[in-house]
Amino acid sequence: MFHIYEGFHLVDTYHKMRHQRKYNPDTKRAIKIALVILVTLGLWNMPSEWFGIDNLTVIQQRVIAIFAFATLMWILEIVSSWATSVAIIVLMLLFCSDSGIAPMVNEEEVGKLLSYKGVMASFADPVIMLFIGGFVLAIAATKTGLDAQLAKVLLKPFGTRSEMVLLGFLLVTGLFSMFVSNTATAAMMLTFLTPVFRQLPPEGKGRIALAMSIPVAANLGGMGTPIGTPPNNIALKYLNDPEGLNMGLGFGQWMMFMFPLVVVLLFISWRLLLKFFPFTQKTVELKIDGGMEKGFHSWVVVVTFIVTILLWLSDRFTGINANTVALIPFCVFALTGVINKRDLEQINWSVIWMVAGGFALGFGLNASGLAANAVESIPFGEFSPLLILLLGGAICYLLSNFISNSATAALLMPILAIVCGAMGDKLAPIGGTGTVLIGVAIAASSAMILPISTPPNALAFATGYVKQNEMAKMGIIMGVISMVLGFGLVYLMGTLHIL
Repeated sequence: MFHIYEGFHLVDTYHKMRHQRKYNPDTKRAIKIALVILVTLGLWNMPSEWFGIDNLTVIQQRVIAIFAFATLMWILEIVSSWATSVAIIVLMLLFCSDSGIAPMVNEEEVGKLLSYKGVMASFADPVIMLFIGGFVLAIAATKTGLDAQLAKVLLKPFGTRSEMVLLGFLLVTGLFSMFVSNTATAAMMLTFLTPVFRQLPPEGKGRIALAMSIPVAANLGGMGTPIGTPPNNIALKYLNDPEGLNMGLGFGQWMMFMFPLVVVLLFISWRLLLKFFPFTQKTVELKIDGGMEKGFHSWVVVVTFIVTILLWLSDRFTGINANTVALIPFCVFALTGVINKRDLEQINWSVIWMVAGGFALGFGLNASGLAANAVESIPFGEFSPLLILLLGGAICYLLSNFISNSATAALLMPILAIVCGAMGDKLAPIGGTGTVLIGVAIAASSAMILPISTPPNALAFATGYVKQNEMAKMGIIMGVISMVLGFGLVYLMGTLHIL
């Protein structure tokens, strides 16, 4: 997606390197594969009484084994995250559903089967439509040059003072990341920075500050809206599930408390970047090439963008939820010819498959009855609410620094939704289940220590201006600040019953 930007070849190079590392046939990879097979088959065939869960059926035991398979595959990164998700869905269909291999899915022997339609429906979950709508909006904005025009207009008021230019890039990148893929945003903004880098003296640290501002703002900015980053969408799915929490948390309500948090974090990161990497040159000339094309399609995109955002923000009044609104621009752009069948190939289907696999795991846990059995057998109600919040956030933060934050969220959200549901009113002191799930989403976006933590980090590192220890220093400090302020905010919102 967004291959028009000069800097986007860095994204392709980054993904090719990761792909080669995962699929390179060597001893290390063979050991990983053997470990996954041994653990999965061990759990699959282990005597059911060893699990300590009452009335555990064969199907429920298989779901546990598939869950372990997914966990190891995602953490060890043996294959691409989306490939693991496809495997999850296929394994559930073959061995746990009413459309599975006949000798292995005799309901009288193995227990309640999953509905194959329910497993497949994971790919058509309403939240998936929200993803697709967000991708289509981003594609249309790039195709018509609206994003470059907006960047040009939004950066102009910040003038030529080096400090203010840095602030401008932080705020504009953060804003774009709320509605556009943070990878595409980072590629675009780094392209705009290329002529600025050439103006700054090599002995100063201004180049480092500007290069670091892009991944920091792209990662933090994603918190601001439900479509900003996959973990937000995943959290929203479990928060609004009619058969689960059914909180009815809307797009506007999410932005009401997350947007101010993002702005505060961006200003904090601005001051930290200036402190760690001060400019020696006081002014820079900012020149951004490109702009919005003139014509009917451009105006269609502008008007549709405005209407879509207004509908998202006013969902409480219109009654149209964010998932439905997301399909409006898709419909408008298709009917008016703004996007065509080739543009649909630019949708990030790997992310959609990745999330669908996580939803399938959640479906398997609940529909098989495993979640209910676990709740009855494990005394979740005795757990400390604060421990659940801190432990969930810490695990998500640590994993997200090394593997996809989407995979981490897809893994943790269904478990935490079950655990929190079992705790009932015990979570009231920290604001309820919403506090925990949104806290995990915040932790996922706060993980930015390493070049491999997120694609924006990799892009900034590829410029050659940022060293790994400098990225780690900034990433750790901003990650901790982000989680402290974020957890504090959702706790406050929860206790005030605003969530």
